[in-house]
Amino acid sequence: MTRIIETERLYFRELVDTDVEGVFSLDSDPEVHQYLGQNPIRTIQQAEDAIKFIRQQYIDNGVGRLAIIEKETNDFVGWGGFKLITDLTNGRKDYHDLGYRFIKKAWGKGYATESSKAVVEYGFNELKLPVIYAIADIGNLQSQKVLKKCGFIEKEVFNYDSVPHYWYELLNIE
Repeated sequence: MTRIIETERLYFRELVDTDVEGVFSLDSDPEVHQYLGQNPIRTIQQAEDAIKFIRQQYIDNGVGRLAIIEKETNDFVGWGGFKLITDLTNGRKDYHDLGYRFIKKAWGKGYATESSKAVVEYGFNELKLPVIYAIADIGNLQSQKVLKKCGFIEKEVFNYDSVPHYWYELLNIE
């Protein structure tokens, strides 16, 4: 499997069917979903459907969230990367959103910052994106710290699914 992005401790590759247990472990955890609408998945089928949905994004949009693998253990620890948002969100559409999600055993290791910095570099240098956006629930202080460490600028507060979120922007300034 091709490593698309690599950092000191992690690498990214496409999500594949054999990631179903990892995706289920990640997305069935209510704590992981605390700031994601509090709607964790409940079945393996939902994890399979999520992988299929993301794999279709690779085909349709050329990007989609990627599996994040810990080099030392070769374990699935989460997903991250870009998603092309085609629905209207905060007055915008057809933009690249940076996202990440990690299983609890990977929390507190700096993986979100390490991986997000690598994704931003990939987005600007390889995909030649002019701008990258991200959102974070106003209660999610950890994600806010990660995005700011990566250089994102908090632009405004807006309601996403009736919950206040910060809208972040990072311009590709060459």
